[in-house]
Amino acid sequence: MKRSTLASPLLKQSALAATLALGLGAAATAGAQEPTVNVVTDPSFVPFEMMDADTGEMIGFDMDMINEIAERAGFEVNLTTMEFNGIIPAVQTGSQEIAIAGITITEERAEIVDYSDPYYDSGLRIMVRADNDEVETLEDLEGMTIATKIGSTSYDFLQETFGEDTEITPYPGTSDMYMALLGRNVDAAFYDAPNVSYFAQTRGEGRTKVVGPLYEGQQYGIVFHQGSEWVEPVNQALAEMREDGTYDEIYEKWFGEAPSDD
Repeated sequence: MKRSTLASPLLKQSALAATLALGLGAAATAGAQEPTVNVVTDPSFVPFEMMDADTGEMIGFDMDMINEIAERAGFEVNLTTMEFNGIIPAVQTGSQEIAIAGITITEERAEIVDYSDPYYDSGLRIMVRADNDEVETLEDLEGMTIATKIGSTSYDFLQETFGEDTEITPYPGTSDMYMALLGRNVDAAFYDAPNVSYFAQTRGEGRTKVVGPLYEGQQYGIVFHQGSEWVEPVNQALAEMREDGTYDEIYEKWFGEAPSDD
C-alpha cells in the first residue's frame, strides 16, 4: 500500500497554530515598551539644566546624564520642571520618582529620600561684582548682604556661619540672585561652585568675579523616593558610564575638561 506524502489535516492545523503563536509572540516582544518614569529637575541651574530657547527643550550636564542613564537602565524619561525647593517634597511624596538637579547629598535629606552613588563633586563659592576689592574670603562677608537660593545647602551653610549677624537673602532662582548682585541690591552671591563659575564666565563676564576658596566640599546625587526599584539600575548605569568613558565625555562637553582624578 502506497503511503501518502501529504500531511494530515491535524498536522497542518498544529503547524499553523505554532506559526501563529510564534508570530504573536514576536509581535508582542516588538511592541513591548520600556516603563515611563517621572523625572523632575530645576529649570535654571546652569550648566546642569537649562531651557534651550531655540528648541524649548531642557539641556545641560544633568540632562545628558539622565538620558544616558535611562537608556542603559531601561526606562523612558517623563520630564517635569519646578523650583528647587519643591523638588525633594515632590519625590518624597511619590508624585515624582526621580530627581536630578545638582542635588547635594546630605544626611537630613537621606532620611526622607534615597540617593544614587555620587556623580559630581562640588562645593560653594563666593561671587562679587568686578569692582569689589573688599571681599576675599567668607569672613569678609560678615555684616554684608548675601544672596543665595531658597532650599539650598548654601543657605543652610550661611545661616550656620553668620546667624543673625549678616543679612542673608534667599531667592527662588539663580538668575534672580545674580540680577540682585548686578543691580547692587546685595553685596555678594554665595552658591554652588559650578553654577557660580559658569555665570561669571558667561553673562557675568567683566561684571562679576569669583573670589575665595571652595567651601563645604559636597557631592551631588540623583534622588529617588524611598525604596525605589530604580536605585540599583541607575547605580549600575553610572558605574558603566565611568568605566567606558561616557561620563568623561559628557563632563568635558559642559565643563571644558575631564574631571580630575584627585
